[in-house]
Amino acid sequence: MEFKLESGDKVKFKEVSIDERDMLMDSLEYNYDEKGQTIGMKMMQTTITKWIRTCVEGGNDDKLLKKFSISDRTNCMIEMQKWMFVGEEKPSDSK
Repeated sequence: MEFKLESGDKVKFKEVSIDERDMLMDSLEYNYDEKGQTIGMKMMQTTITKWIRTCVEGGNDDKLLKKFSISDRTNCMIEMQKWMFVGEEKPSDSK
């Protein structure tokens, strides 16, 4: 899958192992209000960088990361999660 940056450049998502996916999911920490509602993510930028470095081809190149606007980073993270978890909500058929 590809993601288009605001600059028009495209980046490609790469396949990750189950272990890498679990490590990424374990890195997500949320802030909650007094009612227990999610109000944000802790260490958001560090977490997004970790996801991009792991899931985007060439993501370990700081030159590439500097092309991402704040909006690109956030939207890319959302798209990576959607792409990574397609089908997770559907139980597999057991026969």
